[in-house]
Amino acid sequence: MKSIITKLGSLTFLLMLVVACGGESTDVVESGTYEGTIQEVNAEESEIYVKTADNKTLELYFIEETELVKDTTAVPFDSLAMGQKVRVEVEKVGQRLDPLRVEILE
Repeated sequence: MKSIITKLGSLTFLLMLVVACGGESTDVVESGTYEGTIQEVNAEESEIYVKTADNKTLELYFIEETELVKDTTAVPFDSLAMGQKVRVEVEKVGQRLDPLRVEILE
């Protein structure tokens, strides 16, 4: 009986973790510049998800050095919205992508 309770507890924890992470599958790409569409904006985490033309989803947590611009002018994070076209310059750091520059294209 104790074994069943332990297994159920572990399964519950795993399901909560998947739900908390959104259950989204993201991709790690090489450092470079990519264009895509914003699929999600999480202002609390300063995070965006960008779907590229080749159907990859990039999970980008803004860092202190991230530059956010529109028409060469710096703009605040709340300028970002779902559905916007963006060009992102990312640096691959291990399995993480650091956005160095995010340019709003529309």
